Amino acid sequence: MCLQTAGRMHSDRDSETTFDEDSQPNDEVMPYSDDETEDELESPLPAVEPEQNRINREAEESREPVKKDCSWQVKANDRNFHEQPQFKKTTFLCFKKSKYAGNAIKTYKYNAITFLPLNLLEQFKRVANFYFLVLLILQTIPQITTLSWYTTLVPLLLVLGITAIKDLVDDIARHRMDNEINNRTCDVIRDGRFKTAKWKDIQVGDVIRLEKNAFVPADILLLSSSEPNSLCYVETAELDGETNLKFKMSLEVTDRYLQEENAMAEFDGFIECEEPNNRLDKFTGTLFWRSRTYPLDADKILLRGCKIRNTDFCHGVVIFAGGDTKIMKNSGKTRFKRTKIDSLMNYMVYTIFVVLILLSAGLAIGHTYWEQQIGNTSWYLYDGEDYSPPYRGFLNFWGYIIVLNTMVPISLYVSVEVIRLGQSYFINWDLQMYYPEKDTPAKARTTTLNEQLGQIHYIFSDKTGTLTQNIMAFKKCCINGQTYGESRDESGQHQNHEEQVDFSWNMYADGKLAFCDHYLIEQIRCGKETEVRQFFFLLAICHTVMVDASDGQLNYQAASPDEGALVTAARNFGFAFLSRTQNTITISEMGIERTYDVLAILDFNSDRKRMSVIVREPDGNIKLYCKGADTVIYERLHPMNPQRQITQEALDIFANETLRTLCLCYKDISHGEYEAWNKKFMEASVAASNRDEALDNVYEEIEKNLILLGATAIEDKLQDGVPETISKLAKADIKIWVLTGDKKETAENIGFSCELLTDETTICYGEDISALLQTRLENQNNKAESNINSSQRTNEPFFQSGRNRALIITGSWLNEILLEKKKKKKKLLKLKFPKTAEEKEKQIQSKRRADANKEQQQRNFVDLACECSAVICCRVTPKQKAMVVELVKKYKKAITLAIGDGANDVNMIKTAHIGVGISGQEGMQAVMSSDYSFGQFRYLQRLLLVHGRWSYIRMCKFLRYFFYKNFAFTLVHFWYSFFNGYSAQTAYEDWFITLYNVLYSSLPVLLVGLLDQDVSDKLSLRFPGLYISGQQDLLFNYKKFFVSLIHGIITSLIIFFIPYGAYLQTMGQDGEAPSDYQSFAVTAASSLIVAVNFQMGLDTSYWTFVNAFSIFGSIALYFGIMFDLHSAGIHVLFPSSFQFTGTAPNALRQPYLWLTILLSVAICLLPVVALRFLSMTIWPSESDKIQKNRKKYKAEEQWKRRQSTFRRGISSRRSAYAFSHQRGYADLIASGRNIRKKRAPLDAVLRHKVAEGRQVGETS
Repeated sequence: MCLQTAGRMHSDRDSETTFDEDSQPNDEVMPYSDDETEDELESPLPAVEPEQNRINREAEESREPVKKDCSWQVKANDRNFHEQPQFKKTTFLCFKKSKYAGNAIKTYKYNAITFLPLNLLEQFKRVANFYFLVLLILQTIPQITTLSWYTTLVPLLLVLGITAIKDLVDDIARHRMDNEINNRTCDVIRDGRFKTAKWKDIQVGDVIRLEKNAFVPADILLLSSSEPNSLCYVETAELDGETNLKFKMSLEVTDRYLQEENAMAEFDGFIECEEPNNRLDKFTGTLFWRSRTYPLDADKILLRGCKIRNTDFCHGVVIFAGGDTKIMKNSGKTRFKRTKIDSLMNYMVYTIFVVLILLSAGLAIGHTYWEQQIGNTSWYLYDGEDYSPPYRGFLNFWGYIIVLNTMVPISLYVSVEVIRLGQSYFINWDLQMYYPEKDTPAKARTTTLNEQLGQIHYIFSDKTGTLTQNIMAFKKCCINGQTYGESRDESGQHQNHEEQVDFSWNMYADGKLAFCDHYLIEQIRCGKETEVRQFFFLLAICHTVMVDASDGQLNYQAASPDEGALVTAARNFGFAFLSRTQNTITISEMGIERTYDVLAILDFNSDRKRMSVIVREPDGNIKLYCKGADTVIYERLHPMNPQRQITQEALDIFANETLRTLCLCYKDISHGEYEAWNKKFMEASVAASNRDEALDNVYEEIEKNLILLGATAIEDKLQDGVPETISKLAKADIKIWVLTGDKKETAENIGFSCELLTDETTICYGEDISALLQTRLENQNNKAESNINSSQRTNEPFFQSGRNRALIITGSWLNEILLEKKKKKKKLLKLKFPKTAEEKEKQIQSKRRADANKEQQQRNFVDLACECSAVICCRVTPKQKAMVVELVKKYKKAITLAIGDGANDVNMIKTAHIGVGISGQEGMQAVMSSDYSFGQFRYLQRLLLVHGRWSYIRMCKFLRYFFYKNFAFTLVHFWYSFFNGYSAQTAYEDWFITLYNVLYSSLPVLLVGLLDQDVSDKLSLRFPGLYISGQQDLLFNYKKFFVSLIHGIITSLIIFFIPYGAYLQTMGQDGEAPSDYQSFAVTAASSLIVAVNFQMGLDTSYWTFVNAFSIFGSIALYFGIMFDLHSAGIHVLFPSSFQFTGTAPNALRQPYLWLTILLSVAICLLPVVALRFLSMTIWPSESDKIQKNRKKYKAEEQWKRRQSTFRRGISSRRSAYAFSHQRGYADLIASGRNIRKKRAPLDAVLRHKVAEGRQVGETS
């Protein structure tokens, strides 16, 4: 085992922790080991227990009782039992509640009573909101403030109100979704009979009845059903993403006695089982009933989220409810997600706070000095208060905190929320992301992450239902060396155009198979090539599919989608599987029904990778029919198979076309051979131990010397546009990792189909990189121990550059490499002796060393994986998916996006910075937990490359401009303070300060944040390289922030000093000096409004009427409101609040002032225009170049997807047939009697070859 340090001493007396040396990671097994108990991981006791160990064990057991793992107790039909004191747990202080969760699901945050206090509490946790609350309090102190209280109260109420309304709308949506689920109904035993009850009212111990197509409301123990032996078929798409059916079976005793309603009402079984956990495939418990005990396992449990299929009704008792159910335990914690820009924005606000305090402190010191030098000696400045200069400076410090408070923009946060809300609606309204087949529009389920969509580095995608449609289609086949599936007519001539085959001659055809090879149909119907008919007969008889005939339609339920596709293909080609019993199977062969006795079904498992059936033909002959992966079938073929090589070439071609293949073969079995084998088979079937292994060995004996019939090729249909989407995202420097629970061969095959992998890709597997990582870790440890600085060595790449590499790793290898594998305890002595201080120190050091090794190994793994162009993790659990995402977040500090469509993707979706759910075939669990949802994977490119990039550009432009306009506005007070004795006198009218961010400058910047775009959506998709600027944070960072700060400082200097210089010793036309304070305030304010709005116009890339109207409308609004506020009428009504009476009409009638405003604006904007021109001419950005040539690009045809290289017959890659992840339904189909069938011509060929061989041998 890797990373086990040689010579490490294990000095613990009670236990020794080691890796299991003999256990190699199994690529086929999904490592559901998230919550194993210690007993599950302990090695079994030896057959002969050492005497000393036995004595120690007995001594310990006599001292303290053994703690039972099965501590969860459930009593059927007895709610009072679960309310007993021993089942209560303390929640807060002395308040207690039952440990058994109710079945109601709660995702909302507020109710009618808690909304106002909790929402205000949350909002005031924001530093800016709390800061403005403190300011509002300070403004009520007369000695400090020079500003009216409403200048802060109005914007603060606006911000709090808009945010509260938004939170309320979001929470109402959560309430509705919760109510929709909690108010679903099912039948529950009440007062001795079944009554309809809501899901939220179900409790642990209730006996419930579920009907066909109903969802399971809680984790329940199956008691009985309408099917024989109380079988129950369930669809587990919500849990594991698989749409094929699985079966559950109740205990025999409950099946026998619990069928009637009164029996259900009287059922008083007592269940002891494991505590709630997240292991979907494991359950351990015991049923105590009628003085007997019955073991319980996962096959008897129906999990919440499953759907009842092909079963009219079933009964069960609730074991886990609500938050205790396995699906809820797997969903992970709901994380509060914030964007990178949010974090950066907060740090910038903190920077502004520091600048604000420094400026206020400097001006306060200036005021103290001014008071000492001038204020105390100027009798006309006496205000009646005998304050000392330092105290006046202290008061002025707070005064300037209030005056300069607009440096910290209170409307920033609410403006950001409004922009995000608008961008979310644009996503919702995008018709190009609408999926008409399922009437599914795109949906932004959160409004706080839009700009982060423009900064994604890594995408983690599920496979089944996300990249693929989870629909298998029969595409091609090779029969007796002849390949079928190309577009050909009845004579075998190739056609230039595709013409669908007409299956109307077949009464059982479902009309859904798209096939263009008319030559194959002609071969089947004429019957000249008997191998062709035998090929499809094999597909119709060798399977474990269950059939449900209703309304004259045949509905197949298969253990895997592939098997269903093959049986459906056989049905369309004239060999329809009609029905089966425990020992027979009925098939329609070209319209003639025949029933065969099935002697044995040799079922599939992940080691065998094949399945067989043995049947007796009408003439008494016994035949074995087998299908499986080519790698295992070719090992078992008769050495003289004539079509072996040509079929191999066909398989290579199918593999290059990324089709999933399997081989079909058969064998004649003599009566004597069968009887001898059947005896061994029956013995293995009843073996007391290692039954599966014994059966596999018996199967191996009969499955040899097979005759090859041909091969099938199935297409695992990708969703439309998946390769194009992946190609474009790769050009945007976004790396895609596929995390799936599917098997390795299937995941690899899909990797080639969607062009994530190509024939030029060098693929590394878990076993390959394990040695690399082990060597790297040992080198790092050696260098650390020898005190050599190894940082340079550590950062060396794992692979040589220049080659395209991909990593394919299974869940078992992932646990192995990341040191997440559970360790086993070898029990040497059960008695626990006290440890010495030295032993404790050694144990602590050992644990620290192990933790450091684990962290370093995880970092190394992430570094190695990120060197690969693609990563595929298969056979991984939901928890492992989330772990991989978390590792990349932790060690790469990269923005991640997870996309999936099933409940098994929920944990990953919640862990990633952004979670995307696909509204697919696997229910709505992923969508409900996601931040964004839509109907197809291909819409992801538009979500990121268009909406994400635009949102990022808009938000960056908004923030840069917002900081600029506030610095330009606020710092005028700073320059004015040098001329007013640092007295915290404002440079503007109070109402201008109040309305500046609310009305005068808010609309243009909001519209740019909502509507601006540098290039069109088509060009954004055509040039994915434009996306890289968001990944590199080029448009908004501390550098851009300080540029905005400097720009604001320069603008404020111009806005203050040009009017100041113009007013100095000036006379107006009427002979009056216009240089009074109020006229100066109006001039400076007017210059500022025109300058900042025109600056916004210069920053606008995408002009519309709305943008133009907002800029000129804001300027007009400013002048209109200013003239109203300066009118005599409003002064008469509110004399203390409106003191600039007549200022605007008097000042602005002077042409001199208009020239001053014009000069100020020109000096502010002309340098910016010059710099922009030089920048676009000399250092144009990528978007500048595209904008310049947009007319040329518009005329060109649309960008086309890259063509994948296709080289026939040279691929060493094998495309494997995806059998079910579990055994099929063969355990449900008992073995039966014999049937015969005519010998195929291939036998004659084989016999002829053998005879020729004998003749050659005799002559020689």
